[in-house]
Amino acid sequence: MGVRLHLPASFLPLTLGILTLLPHSLLGKAVDEGNSRNSELLQRVKRGWVWNQFFVLEEYTGLEPLYIGKLHSDMDKGDGSIKYILTGEGAGSTFTIDDGTGDIHAIQRLDREVKSQYVLRAQARNRLTDRPLEPESEFIVKIQDINDNEPKFLDGPYQASVPEMSKIGTSVIQVTATDADDPTYGNSARVVYSILEGQPYFSVDAKTGVVRVSLADMDRETRENYTVVIQAKDMGGQLGGLAGTTTVNITLSDVNDNPPMFDQRLYQMSVPESAPVGSVVGRIWARDRDIGVNAEMKYSIIDGDGRDTFDISTDPTNLFGIITVKKPLNFESKPSYTLKVEGTNTHLDPSFRHRGNFKDVTIVHVSVEDVDEPPLFDQPAYYVELPEDAEIGTVVKMVSARDPDSANNTVRYSIERSSDPEKFFYIEITSGSLMTVRLLDREEIGWHNITVLAMEMNNPTQISSVTVAVKVLDVNDNPPSLAHYMDTYVCENAKAGQLIQTVTAVDPDDPLGGQHFYYSLAPEAANNPNFTLRDNQDNTAWILTRRGGWSQQDQTVFYLPVFVSDGEQPVQTSTSTLTVRLCSCDHEGNVMTCNAEAYSLPASLSKGALIAILACIFVLLVMILLMLSLRSHRKKPYLCDEEENVHENIVRYDDEGGGEEDTEAFDIAAMWNPREVHHPLSRYVPQVCVVGGGGDSNVHGYVLAKLLEADMDPCAPPYDSLQTYAYEGEGSVAESLSSLQSGASNTDHEYDYLNDWGPRFKKLAEMYGVLETNSPPMW
Repeated sequence: MGVRLHLPASFLPLTLGILTLLPHSLLGKAVDEGNSRNSELLQRVKRGWVWNQFFVLEEYTGLEPLYIGKLHSDMDKGDGSIKYILTGEGAGSTFTIDDGTGDIHAIQRLDREVKSQYVLRAQARNRLTDRPLEPESEFIVKIQDINDNEPKFLDGPYQASVPEMSKIGTSVIQVTATDADDPTYGNSARVVYSILEGQPYFSVDAKTGVVRVSLADMDRETRENYTVVIQAKDMGGQLGGLAGTTTVNITLSDVNDNPPMFDQRLYQMSVPESAPVGSVVGRIWARDRDIGVNAEMKYSIIDGDGRDTFDISTDPTNLFGIITVKKPLNFESKPSYTLKVEGTNTHLDPSFRHRGNFKDVTIVHVSVEDVDEPPLFDQPAYYVELPEDAEIGTVVKMVSARDPDSANNTVRYSIERSSDPEKFFYIEITSGSLMTVRLLDREEIGWHNITVLAMEMNNPTQISSVTVAVKVLDVNDNPPSLAHYMDTYVCENAKAGQLIQTVTAVDPDDPLGGQHFYYSLAPEAANNPNFTLRDNQDNTAWILTRRGGWSQQDQTVFYLPVFVSDGEQPVQTSTSTLTVRLCSCDHEGNVMTCNAEAYSLPASLSKGALIAILACIFVLLVMILLMLSLRSHRKKPYLCDEEENVHENIVRYDDEGGGEEDTEAFDIAAMWNPREVHHPLSRYVPQVCVVGGGGDSNVHGYVLAKLLEADMDPCAPPYDSLQTYAYEGEGSVAESLSSLQSGASNTDHEYDYLNDWGPRFKKLAEMYGVLETNSPPMW
C-alpha cells in the first residue's frame, strides 16, 4: 500500500521516471509491519525510477492550468473515500490538487529565475474520519529552464584607459555579461562577445570579453576619446539567441612622446634696482603638447653674465620658469644682464628617446631700472618664537633697514596697525626693537604676523615693509576639564562594580609630548559610598558603582566631583561635578523613567490644579499689560514732536489771552462781578471791602481776593490765566504772537528778536528766526 504520483505522458522524456511509491524509510514502522504488498512496491523503486522529483518547463503560457501529475494511493478504491492533501512550498497558491482525484496543476506562471524548485508534501486521508491512511511523503518539483533572459552587463557602461602609442594586442579592459538562465542546462547561458562599434581601433575576445588594442600608434594629441560598443549573445552566438550590449568609453592616457619648445626665442624683461632678493622678474614657458607629469619642466640658467645675479625655479604647476633676483641690483654698476635658459622634461620615457633630446633653449634679456629705492631690510622676512608667558616689554626681534641710495637717509620704524589690530606689540621708532606691550595667549592667538614699516626721514614716500612672524609657544597655563558627559545615569538594578560612564578631559594647551591626564575623585568624595573612579591610564577614566540596591525613594540625584590634572609643568588641575541621576531601567539597561528631585511635583498636585494655576497666571499677565497700556495712553503728551509739521505748531497759538486788551480768551464780566462767580475752591476766601464805588475798584478787589486765596491754598489752580499769558497779547511788550492778522501786511515778518526772549521761545526762534552764521553746528 503506498502513495504514487503519476506524471502526464508529455513529461516522461524530461524525468528519470514517474513519481512512485515512497521509499521504505519514510513510511515508518507501521508500514514496515504491513502486508507483503509494501515489499512488492518497494522493489519497484529498484528499477531506477525517481519517485521524489520531476521537471516542469517554465514560462507556460496556456490558458488552462498546467497539469503536473496525479497523486494516487493503493487504498483508493475509486469510491471517493480518500481525500488527497498537498502541502509545502506554493501549495494552494502556485499548485492545487483535486482532493478527490489527486490531480495536481500549476495555476501560476512558473519562472525558474525567480524560484528553481518547490518542495511539496503529499498525504492521503480518510474523508470521513480525517485519519491519515499513508505517511506524509515529500517530493520536489524542479522548473526546467528555457532561454528567456538576454545577457546583461551589470557593470556597464565601462570607463577605461590605455596609454597612447600602445602595441596591438594591449589589454584595455575585460567586460562581463551575465545571463540569468541556467548555465548547467543547454546553451541558454553560454555567452559570446563581439564588437559592434569601435573598429579598427579595438577588438574583443569572443570568449573572455577582454577588449584589446587593434591599431598601432594611436596618438592622444590627435584623438583622445573612443567609444566602443560590445555585444554579448547567448546560445553560443547561434541564430535565435538573445543579445545585450554595453558601451566602453576608452581614453588614451598620455605618454611623454613630445619634446618641449619655448614659445619665444628671446624674452625682454625689466626689474627696478630696488627689487629685493627673491622678487620675481618674469616667467618663461617651454610649451609641451603632453599633459600632466609628461609636461612638467625643469628650468636652469646654463650661461650668460647674469648667472650669479638671477635665479630660476619652477612654479607650483611645474610648467613655468620663474626668474627671481638672486643678488641685490644696482643700476649705477650694471644696467642689464643676459641669461641663457634651458627647459628640460623631468619625466622621460626611454621608449621615445629616439625622437631626440626632450629639451629646448631660449635667451632672456633683463634690464635694470633706476629708481629711488626705499629702505632695504636685512632679511626678506623674520621668524620669531616666543613663549606665551613672556613679560610685557620683552624684546621680540631687532629689525634693521637701511637706505640703499648714496644719500643713506635716516630710517624710522613703525607697525602697520592692520597687521596688529589688538596692539600686542610696539616697535622703537629709531632702533627697530620689536617688543610686547600686552600679555600673549597661545590659546587665543597662536600666530602673529606683524608688518613692520621702514620710512626714510627725508622722503616719507619711500616706505618698505617686512613681515615678522611670531609663533607663540605653548605654556601649561590652562587646567584640564571634563568633556561632554557632565550628566549621566545609573539604573536602580545596577550591581556593584558596574560601568556607568567613561569620562574624558580636554585641555586647550598643546604640550609637545601630547596630553596626559590623571583622574581621581575629589578629596571630599574619596570615600564616596556610591561610586568610585578608575583611571585607565589612557586619558580616560571609568565611573563605577560601588554598591547595589539603589532606590529612587532614597535619593534620585548624586553629584560626583571629579578631579583632573595634566602631566605638564606647572601642573594644572580642575574639579568638575558629574551629575548622576537614578533611573528605572528594563532588564537590558534601557531607561524607562528618570525623574530628578528638583523637578518632581507634589503627589497632591493634579493636572487640573496645574492647569488652573497656569490660567490664573495668564489672566494676571493680561491685566498687567492692559494697565500698562492705559497708563502709557494717559501719559501721551499733547504737544507734537519737534519733527512734526510746522503748521500744527502755528495753529496752537490761535487762541491767546492774558494781555491788557484781550477780552476773548475768558469772560471779563466775571471780574467785574466777582460775587456772582461761584467757584468750588473759593468758599473760604473773605471778601475785601474796597473804598470807592468805581468798576476798577471791583476788579482790584477781586484780584486781591484771588491772590489771598492762592496764598492760603497753594494747591488750588488760579481762576484766570493771568500768570500763563503774562507776556503775551497785543498790549504787551512782545505784542501779539498770533499769525491770524499776518496776511494784512505785504512785508516779510522778521522774528530774529525771538532769540533774545529766553527758552520759552526757543522753538519759535528756530522755526522763524535766522540762525547766525557764526553759530556752532547742532551735531
